[in-house]
Amino acid sequence: MRLLTSLLLIALATRLAAQPLQLLPQNPHYLQYNGRPLLLIGSGEHYGGVINLDFDYRRYLQTLRNDGLNTTRLFTGAYVEKLGDFGIQKNTLAPAANRLVLPWARSGQPGYALGGNRFDLNRWDEAYFERLRSFMAEARQQEVIVEITLFSSYYGTGWPYSPFNPANNINQTDAINPLVANTPQNGNVLAYQEAYVRKLVRELNDFPNFYIELQNEPWADQQDTVLIRNDYHLTDKGQPEWRATIQVVSQASIDWQRRVADWIVSEEKSLPNRHLMSQNVSNFRYPINNPDPNVGIYTFHYALPEVVADNYALQRVIGFNETGFAGQADQTYRRQAWRFLMAGGGLFNQLDYSFAVGAETGQDTTYRGGPTPGGGSPSLRRQFGVLRRFFDGLDLTTLAPDAALVVAAPGAMTWTLKTGNRGWVIYAEPMALTPFTLQLQLPEGTYQAVWTNPVTGGVVKAETVSAGDVLTAPVARQDLLLQLSKR
Repeated sequence: MRLLTSLLLIALATRLAAQPLQLLPQNPHYLQYNGRPLLLIGSGEHYGGVINLDFDYRRYLQTLRNDGLNTTRLFTGAYVEKLGDFGIQKNTLAPAANRLVLPWARSGQPGYALGGNRFDLNRWDEAYFERLRSFMAEARQQEVIVEITLFSSYYGTGWPYSPFNPANNINQTDAINPLVANTPQNGNVLAYQEAYVRKLVRELNDFPNFYIELQNEPWADQQDTVLIRNDYHLTDKGQPEWRATIQVVSQASIDWQRRVADWIVSEEKSLPNRHLMSQNVSNFRYPINNPDPNVGIYTFHYALPEVVADNYALQRVIGFNETGFAGQADQTYRRQAWRFLMAGGGLFNQLDYSFAVGAETGQDTTYRGGPTPGGGSPSLRRQFGVLRRFFDGLDLTTLAPDAALVVAAPGAMTWTLKTGNRGWVIYAEPMALTPFTLQLQLPEGTYQAVWTNPVTGGVVKAETVSAGDVLTAPVARQDLLLQLSKR
């Protein structure tokens, strides 16, 4: 009997280990992988890890694991950049001349915009797929979850380099307005997009360590409405600039993304595994309406923590999968991560410019002081490692936001998560020069209160408190964690 039980447990563990990433059944605001609850935290290169032949992805993925991180984004070839785009001086998404590899084979005809021969969209480049599979195998070995991003907006600058542009292929794709490239009204490009998606789905199906994002920043090319969220953030012409707005993607884009999702579902029907899909919704925040039932993860860029509450009722993972454009200081992005995850988010990924070709261990901080639109450093990744270890110590199956615990927090902003029936975690950011206080609505009883520094993970103070006590932060001008557990 004991042997039979052991064999059944081994069989169950093997089955769970083989399952692709999925929503956590007990709490679908988080993920499950290899049978364990999972929260994703990353700080990664600029998405060119496979298409850039000069990038040592093995060293890069090993660095992520060594830093305590577990996710990265990967663009798969429909969108590339040239050096200097967006002010990025060492851009992995902009390979050196003749060092770009895409899913399609090169033809015998010269003329690709970034050098070399044009592409033949009817033939696959096996060298690309071999590199992609090798990347995914290394990521699996390092326990890194990969966001496979199929498409991206072209931003008015990227279409000249796209393999779907008729100037860059020999297949006579239709000459279209780039703004409709990722809509159903894109002529014969649609058929080539479908073949590309289905090929990637087949090639990747055996890997459990990824989810598929349909399109990066669809609102950049396709907008129906622009909502002003900050009337004081204007351009020199008096118009609201992008940081002041919430850009709402057009219906044409939504229709196209649903078609892409249908291609994925259709292709996986005949394959062994099913994988989660992700939809990139907007910058900042947006309450999603008419959600696609095929989507399990909703992601936002430059996200406000309020976006989690906006969409918590969807019972899906809410992710913050790109940040930047807020200066180059480490503390800016560390605090963004804590706010978002403490609001109930399940995924955070920093765009880290200390990774580059020749700097795959993320040690290059020469970008600082230049036009690069963000941050990243070894010290920041260490701080993200502290954050991940902290969440690894929580029970994600019971974790949920609790807006009722903190009655008042003079001198601070707070975010609270409840951990089961007997504990809470509070993240507090000071807004005053003197130590803030917390007035809590705790059930009767006594509690162990542990104050922690989120930068180092070190305990600042431990004390016993009772319901009705007003707690005073042990230090001033330092964001703090407070963990409460009933004694």
